[in-house]
Amino acid sequence: MASKIPMITVPKEEAVFWMDKHGVWHNEHGRFEHPKMINYFNASIRKDEIGYHVYQVTDEFEEKVYFCHEDTALFVVDLTLGKAVELLLNNKTRLPLCPDELYSRDDALYLRTPEHRIKFSDRALVKLSKFMEEKEGHLFVNLGGTSYLIPDASPGNSDDNG
Repeated sequence: MASKIPMITVPKEEAVFWMDKHGVWHNEHGRFEHPKMINYFNASIRKDEIGYHVYQVTDEFEEKVYFCHEDTALFVVDLTLGKAVELLLNNKTRLPLCPDELYSRDDALYLRTPEHRIKFSDRALVKLSKFMEEKEGHLFVNLGGTSYLIPDASPGNSDDNG
């Protein structure tokens, strides 16, 4: 008979780590520097009705540690350019780029999905920038022969529901 392992839940007010607006993990000693630790934390990001958390399961317990983040917890860290553009998120999720869901705010580019607000990292933005252009004060992305307006959701223009 299998026994259920205990669930440990740590509220974000008690978490000893957090994410800044650039997707960089920090703790009381500063930025996380070890790439394997950073990758582990990123790959462990999940979201539920309470919010974003780092999730792990061991032989002894299941754990959710909710964490504070300055802007959003999910970032496009890379993209693959082909017939369709595929986005790679910091949590290792892949999804297709839906250009109609793009918007800009405070000089940053975001993607809105039903579940998440996702920010483009500088690296991903540089890769996508070859398909972007500004016309008459508006930003567009050109994909597959179609030009898509990227609306500005800066304060005073519209709400990004983020």
